[in-house]
Amino acid sequence: PPTVPPPPGPPARGSLSLHRAYLRSPLGLLRLGQLALGAAFWVTVAAHKYEGAAHFALFAAVLVWLLTLALFGLSLLGRWELVPWLGSRWLLTNLVHDLALGVGLYAAATGIMGHKAKQRSFCNLPGYSQHCLYSAYLSASICGGITACLYLFSGLYCLSRRCQHQQDII
Repeated sequence: PPTVPPPPGPPARGSLSLHRAYLRSPLGLLRLGQLALGAAFWVTVAAHKYEGAAHFALFAAVLVWLLTLALFGLSLLGRWELVPWLGSRWLLTNLVHDLALGVGLYAAATGIMGHKAKQRSFCNLPGYSQHCLYSAYLSASICGGITACLYLFSGLYCLSRRCQHQQDII
């Protein structure tokens, strides 16, 4: 029987290189801040005892952090065209991610952790001898609030580029 040759593979792509212009752009710098403060938020929550709604806050923070890491990595390598359907709409993808997911979920997580810090404010008194989660919850709330602001700034940056009829993120 005649042998059929295998189907052709994907076309060869160029070598990977860093998109340095993105790294120096306002969006690239905001992404670095979002990743650093987002990690501080979820590490602070995960490193301490948490219960109830803090599970959602941790889930939201890790989900947004992982998606931000993916956006940052693809943008830094200049490979967003590899993402089906979203790659051709990369500025809009970043805009929706920042305003809907970033601001929305981090604002909710910040509110949850702020409420938990308020519930534990009694243990911040001098002479209280039990283990106190007040400072951990307050630290997470502050990190979350600043991170939500960074997502708002990057979302507004993407929105301004979109309103100027730009198609690229930088």
